[in-house]
Amino acid sequence: MTTASRPVINTDELALDHWQQGDLYESRDTSFGALLGLKGLGISYNEVPPGRSGCPFHNHHVEDELFYVIEGTGEYRFGDSRRPIRKGDVLGAPAGGPETAHQIINTGTGPLVYLGISTNSPTEIVEYPDSGKFLATTRRSDVAKRFRYVGREETNLDYWDGEPGA
Repeated sequence: MTTASRPVINTDELALDHWQQGDLYESRDTSFGALLGLKGLGISYNEVPPGRSGCPFHNHHVEDELFYVIEGTGEYRFGDSRRPIRKGDVLGAPAGGPETAHQIINTGTGPLVYLGISTNSPTEIVEYPDSGKFLATTRRSDVAKRFRYVGREETNLDYWDGEPGA
């Protein structure tokens, strides 16, 4: 598949990346919004095996996300609740605090296949309530000038820390 944008892409044509992290996280997935010529909207195709999740429990402060379940069954962890999900379900994950934290877990016996659609903000803060960390990131066309930092609140400094004359 070429990298030039096209108005139509079949998910069968996508080159999927397979990755695994520990015992809980694994997926075959790819992001392909740019292939459709989209700039303000991201889209990913995800295949998660049984017993796994494609990401940690997290919430976005700026970006909204939506997921559409194409195949399989699982559980949608959202805030303090857990809901069963299945083929045809549409899941919302609006921007917010820990009350909108979310995670999709495959609790079925076959692959859980879904699309993830999100707004693309030039900057984003993501929190991970289970581990107490956060991600601060920017999206820039010049990769060398992008900013990405993962930290924990306990490393928080005073605003004036290290400033000359402060």
